[in-house]
Amino acid sequence: MNGTLASAEALTRGIISGLGSNTAEIAVCVPYIYLARVAELVKDTGLALGSQNVADKSSGAYTGEISATMLKEVGCKYAIVGHSERRSYYGDTNESVAARFCQAQEQNIIPILCVGETLEQREQDQTFAVINAQLDAVIDLAGIAAFNAAVIAYEPVWAIGTGKTASDEQAQEVHRYIREYIAAKDQTIADKIQILYGGSAKPDNAKGLFAMPDIDGGLIGGASLDAESFLKVYHSVASL
Repeated sequence: MNGTLASAEALTRGIISGLGSNTAEIAVCVPYIYLARVAELVKDTGLALGSQNVADKSSGAYTGEISATMLKEVGCKYAIVGHSERRSYYGDTNESVAARFCQAQEQNIIPILCVGETLEQREQDQTFAVINAQLDAVIDLAGIAAFNAAVIAYEPVWAIGTGKTASDEQAQEVHRYIREYIAAKDQTIADKIQILYGGSAKPDNAKGLFAMPDIDGGLIGGASLDAESFLKVYHSVASL
């Protein structure tokens, strides 16, 4: 929940300018009310559009919610579901996140499923159990085949805005675990699915993180609010 219409336009233009024609597999996920305007700016650039959330119902008396149908109409290719802030501050459960995941896919929107543990859960050695539950809720509702058209983002909640940072090896350990968990159910999906890192990736740590074998990219938070900062993240790993 950052910025204004003017800053959203400037940020989008700055990213487009800095990337030139090399915008493959990069998306900007902007606040709902700016989606239509940013959709105009990214049209024909190769830069994809995404939303920061999606409703867990298709339509009806759910005041304030935004459906997947609405997002599709304005040009969204992606929708983030289960972001740690939604889980922590707004009560999103594993089950409601799974429903959002399915709603996105019903409109051929690619869900970016966020999973990850809090500091307390990590200190109690619950990391893998937490991630299992978060993944299983989606698998139980949608089936493993749904991950053919999905992205997973690992967010160590304890490394977001706390001053703590996940080491390259800590991030890789969890990414590898997620891939192996998927592989136990479908190796083909595990081999091709994108697993992004979402724990305070920024210019000074991006290259090491994205050099890890099971980290396929980033869900960039604070560092994406400034075009120059985001471009530094991108260019630091573009040559890997």
